[in-house]
Amino acid sequence: MALLWKRIAFRDGLIKAVGPAETISAQYPESSCDHVIDATDMCVLPGLVDAHTHPVWAGDRVHEFAMKLAGASYMDVHRAGGGIHFTVEHTRAAAASELLDALTRRLQRMLRAGTTLVECKSGYGLELQTEVKMLEVIEAARRSLPINISSTYCGAHAVPKGRTEAEATADILQVQLPRLKELMSAGTLQVDNIDVFCERGVFGLSSTHRILQAGRDMGLNINFHGDELHPMNSAQLGAELGALAISHLEEVTDEGIVAMATAKTAAILLPTTAYILRLPQPRARDMLDAGVIVALGSDFNPNAFCCSMPIVMHLACVNMRMSMSEALAAATINAAYALGRAHTHGSLEVNKHGDLLVLNCCRWEHLIYQLGGHQEILRYVVIKGNIVHDNDKTMEM
Repeated sequence: MALLWKRIAFRDGLIKAVGPAETISAQYPESSCDHVIDATDMCVLPGLVDAHTHPVWAGDRVHEFAMKLAGASYMDVHRAGGGIHFTVEHTRAAAASELLDALTRRLQRMLRAGTTLVECKSGYGLELQTEVKMLEVIEAARRSLPINISSTYCGAHAVPKGRTEAEATADILQVQLPRLKELMSAGTLQVDNIDVFCERGVFGLSSTHRILQAGRDMGLNINFHGDELHPMNSAQLGAELGALAISHLEEVTDEGIVAMATAKTAAILLPTTAYILRLPQPRARDMLDAGVIVALGSDFNPNAFCCSMPIVMHLACVNMRMSMSEALAAATINAAYALGRAHTHGSLEVNKHGDLLVLNCCRWEHLIYQLGGHQEILRYVVIKGNIVHDNDKTMEM
């Protein structure tokens, strides 16, 4: 398939040429293209990349929002049997078909908001059967939907009820990861990253180190939760292990920032989480000034129900004092880097995936400036050279 833009041409899902309209038209005449879109007075951007989500789960946690508004902390809700454990109970009981239906709807919402590559975690099983079920659901979505997916095993999302941290760590190392390795070797599953919630009262530095090292030995990218609620020195640990990325970092230390900058470990910042939990904002300016690669994610989950990267970028600019250009880079090429996909996604370059957005305005800044207005601004979403969403008419995924 070839698709002609004013300055961009696609073939077989990849960008084949970028340049002046006259040059592209001579190289790829309209008669040779399956589809031509006139983007006059419009703006073209790379597709957005959501570098951190938890989209596979069952059970509604809207009731917890009132608890948070009344002053309950994340760990208060967690200790009361809510939070992750509430979702684990419902996810374990849900059929794979139910989880896939819910995941499909959520990914469709993300796509309509401009996300063309999304990281999807397991982590609401905390035992082998459900973790594998979640990863199989993610794999089914990867194979059936146009949106690009980076799959993450997050079996160390919490310590299961009735177990100690040491017991949970042993189960992950001796039961879950060996089975995951078998399924990956057989081609049943494609898993890209390993994640651990490194936090006081969850998984400490020693357990986190052992689990992440085991995942890296299996060929998985290290991409984990760190320094969110307490300064755990997670950033230093991640840098030591050669982590591709660390998420949250609301409580990162100066030493952690320096370590990440030196190791080229990306910081995935999640402004929705800091916003809804009333946490200190991640130190985006300090990280950027120190040379850390800053990426953004929605942290979509039952606790932070946001499917929109344009809203995430807006919050990053207002609350974390990022410029609009910095936020755009953090939601495209830097987020792709955090997922190990910068060579294929995140920018409009020859031989990268033909994933892009066409905005119904002549200034791209409107995508961030108009809080919640992206539904009207996004005219087309294109993935691998195919129009998967046309705002003027409903397009099926």
